[in-house]
Amino acid sequence: MTKIGYARVSTVDQDFEIQQQGLHTEGCQIIRSEKVSGASREGRTELATIIEFLREGDELVVTRLDRLGRDTRDVLNIVHECEQRGAFVTILDPHVSTRGEMGHVILTVLGMVAQMERSVIKEPARKHRQGESCWRL
Repeated sequence: MTKIGYARVSTVDQDFEIQQQGLHTEGCQIIRSEKVSGASREGRTELATIIEFLREGDELVVTRLDRLGRDTRDVLNIVHECEQRGAFVTILDPHVSTRGEMGHVILTVLGMVAQMERSVIKEPARKHRQGESCWRL
């Protein structure tokens, strides 16, 4: 059983050192990182490499669910692909694992929250670009 960590940030000016430290502390033997948006799976070559590498009993570990993805369907598809390979997914904060059924329920809810957060972040930026007011009173 191998613990494989995945760290992701969205922009080049962000740093994944804290994520990498958390994954190392958790005992990940392999840690892959990339700077790419979590809005979709497009361009996420490190994640694709990890999923392809996973074997029965392995564990994909991320510090937070939004590091895995910000779209509920993408997150659930990633979890499904890992499980098809006999691997588990573990989120460190909050600590959730797909080793049990309750973990699947919690991951689904957290995936929905991550998607909602992304929508909330994008809306003011979209309004700003269009010259609309970002705030409602």
